[in-house]
Amino acid sequence: MAQVSEEREDRVDATGEPPAARPGTPEPAGAGAPAAPEIPGTGRTAETPAAPENPARGEASATSEAGKAAETPAGPASSAAASAGGAVAETPAASANGVSAVSANGAAAEASAASESGAAAASAGDAAAEAQAPSANGATAGASAAAEGAAETGTPEAKKASKAGRNLPAAIGVALLLGAAVIVSLVTVRYLFIGIIAIAMAVGTFEFAGVLRRVAGTRVAMIPVLVGGQAMIWLAWPFGREGALTAFVLTVLACLLWRLPGGAKGYLRDISASVFAAAYLPLFGAFAAMLVPPSDGVGRVLTFLIGVVASDTGGYIAGVLGGKHPMAPTISPKKTWEGFAGSVIGGVVAGALTLSLLLDGHVWQGAIFGVAIVLTATLGDLVESLIKRDLGVKDMGTLLPGHGGLMDRLDSLLPSAVVSWLLLSAFVPVG
Repeated sequence: MAQVSEEREDRVDATGEPPAARPGTPEPAGAGAPAAPEIPGTGRTAETPAAPENPARGEASATSEAGKAAETPAGPASSAAASAGGAVAETPAASANGVSAVSANGAAAEASAASESGAAAASAGDAAAEAQAPSANGATAGASAAAEGAAETGTPEAKKASKAGRNLPAAIGVALLLGAAVIVSLVTVRYLFIGIIAIAMAVGTFEFAGVLRRVAGTRVAMIPVLVGGQAMIWLAWPFGREGALTAFVLTVLACLLWRLPGGAKGYLRDISASVFAAAYLPLFGAFAAMLVPPSDGVGRVLTFLIGVVASDTGGYIAGVLGGKHPMAPTISPKKTWEGFAGSVIGGVVAGALTLSLLLDGHVWQGAIFGVAIVLTATLGDLVESLIKRDLGVKDMGTLLPGHGGLMDRLDSLLPSAVVSWLLLSAFVPVG
């Protein structure tokens, strides 16, 4: 390149005119234009304004684009365009020897390429920004739409669960009705209470057998359990525990025979459930029926019922107000040690008062009775909770609003009936 430039300079010096351009070589930008005057004492020529844009060549357009690229800092490519634009700005538009014009054209071409690269990079950046903007805007718009939808539909925040854990007005109403029925039966003809027990055991058996059939596919021998259960209750009236136990044994035998035609599949499962239902419901209920026949049977029944109710109520109130430490979280998460303490207080106070006032017993006997009732009532509640958790149900039925099924109210009464009969027979013997 240096040799070519020297030859071109020699020719310019010899003729005073720039050499003709080779075919296919772009004509210098300053061709045909007067030479720029030289600045005295500097050896440099004065800069002249850029020539108007020539549509045929596009040289001035390249220089203009290079200048624009120099003004826009769009990354490395734009920086190169800026440098090229600066070179074009410092290069005279027309030179006497034509060398500067050729260099200017080359710089302009490079500047144009750099400008196009910078523009492409800027366009890619803008496209990426535009591509990202809809995503961000879409996420924001989605969140706004969800918030507006929640506001329009009036979706409330998750309501805090009631500490009562049930429909309290309905539960109180049902409890008052059941209590009134028991009191009326006791103050009129106390043997009516045995009828109430018999009905309760039959309904409880239906509920329990129904849940086992629906959830576990287990079939209780309904006819033997129902008939044998009624026999346990009513035979306990004249014959006491001998009559109840005899009826229970006969019920078990009847269940074994009843299930034989069903075949071997599930035989042990169904028989076990049938025997458990007969023992857990009517046999335990028969001990409550045995409290009625003595002359002070009304006092015995009231002592038993008041003790259980006081235990449940004391534990319920204490648990709702201050229950923080679960007693058996894997079995009954709502049962707490604070509630158990409330049950003990309620049971001891109720036992001491009822046993001393209704049965002429000692206060200390009443205190022991109260503690025993609290233990058995709590055990019955935990056992019922474990059965329901094993079956995957919340309640055994829907008969009693605010309580669930009748079985859900018998859980603490059934085992407590057995202990009540044993302790009251020891503390206050039947004369």
